[in-house]
Amino acid sequence: MNPEPSDTGPTEAISGPLRDYEAAVDWLDSHIDLERLLGSAEATPPTLDRMWTLMGVLGDPQDSVPTIHITGTNGKGSTARLAAALLGSCGLAAGSYTSPHIERVNDRITVANEPLDDESFTLAISEIAVFESMVTERCGERPNYFEVMAAAAYNWFASNAHVNVIEVGMGGRWDATNVVDAAVAVITNVGADHLEIIGPTLADVAAEKAGIISAGAIVVCGETAPDLVEVVAAAAAEASADVWRRGVDWDVVQRQTAVGGQLVSIRTPFGEHADHFVPLHGAHQATNVATAISSVEAFFGRRIDDDVIAAALESVSLPARFEIIAQAPTVVIDGAHNPGGAAALRDTLAESLWVGSTSSLGHPEGAPTSTDGAKVLVIGANRPHDPGAFCEALDLDPFDAVVATAAAWPRAIAPNEIAAAVEHASAGRERPLQITGADGVGEALQHARDRAGREGIVVVSGSLYIAAEARRLLRG
Repeated sequence: MNPEPSDTGPTEAISGPLRDYEAAVDWLDSHIDLERLLGSAEATPPTLDRMWTLMGVLGDPQDSVPTIHITGTNGKGSTARLAAALLGSCGLAAGSYTSPHIERVNDRITVANEPLDDESFTLAISEIAVFESMVTERCGERPNYFEVMAAAAYNWFASNAHVNVIEVGMGGRWDATNVVDAAVAVITNVGADHLEIIGPTLADVAAEKAGIISAGAIVVCGETAPDLVEVVAAAAAEASADVWRRGVDWDVVQRQTAVGGQLVSIRTPFGEHADHFVPLHGAHQATNVATAISSVEAFFGRRIDDDVIAAALESVSLPARFEIIAQAPTVVIDGAHNPGGAAALRDTLAESLWVGSTSSLGHPEGAPTSTDGAKVLVIGANRPHDPGAFCEALDLDPFDAVVATAAAWPRAIAPNEIAAAVEHASAGRERPLQITGADGVGEALQHARDRAGREGIVVVSGSLYIAAEARRLLRG
């Protein structure tokens, strides 16, 4: 086990160009950001050369701490946060790297699900800045934004964490995080997202995600389609890794909605965990809980005590994942951005909101409990995602109005294009759907809240960037 992590991070000042938080963020922003260029001609071919070189000059910090490595089309961020909470309840400081960030860039690097403070973040980025010129000289180009962040996370966790929980950015095989021999590889699911990059078939996507499987690892596989499970199993066999299959070795046994969340019973290879309250909504979150518990039990090689699980789950929160962020009207933000995420949101809305009462959300006393007001969707999307496919999976029938908008993001689709996609997706519906456009998220929220009225419901979704921007505005 790694030595006891420090509470304050590095004790010696970092020599280098970054002297404060603003300088660290500016330096970071000077790098090519592939998240902004995704799917464009400017995006460079995949390679791990820069990342391996950077890890080498840092002394291979990724090898200092055991790791749970998580990929998947949907649910990997939620699973990572849940796993970190479970590990913390077991007494371990869990370092977690996720992307993109919700409020501030610090959110990407956390210990015990708490983002690094500004001073610690500056130190973490400064350590990479010191060595970057060596990487540039050896590789002929600078590391990109995501590589710097991943390297900073691995380097920080080497001294400040007992275990890493690392979320893949996209795919797996060529992702910058894939420089670690993880004890546990998690594949939450395999869906039709980013097919233009890691496809074109779902089998190709499964193979890319299975690229995170290290020799001798345990693979926690949440995908259940037989042909895709076969792809994962073949990759695991090649790596002499064991596969724990959802529906065979682990799964959700039972779930029941409750005020403020749900009661969940799951089973793993080590037995059953019955009737745990989870303050999260939706069947997909019950599955994420089962995935996280199975992953942590795979990490330890034993059953986790139910008291430990209860302590971890009682206060867990997932920002921008079916998060009730405001009242009168009720405003729900959800970062779903693809058809799979839209389908999960559709089912959660039907279970928690469209039943004629918002009481299952556990609203504070005095909050509205009827849905007599209008139901309004605020939607934004980024290229190369298809807003029409998103709307079809979401099901627009319950909504009275839709406000199309765009986040302040280079790949954002123009509101008029989204409005046209919404109109096409809603063709043939029995009652008219009011569709409007708004130039920014703030304007869209104002339109939606006015239209919903105090007794109505506003749902903000279509992109994690839309959800994040709405969250910042509504939280002030």
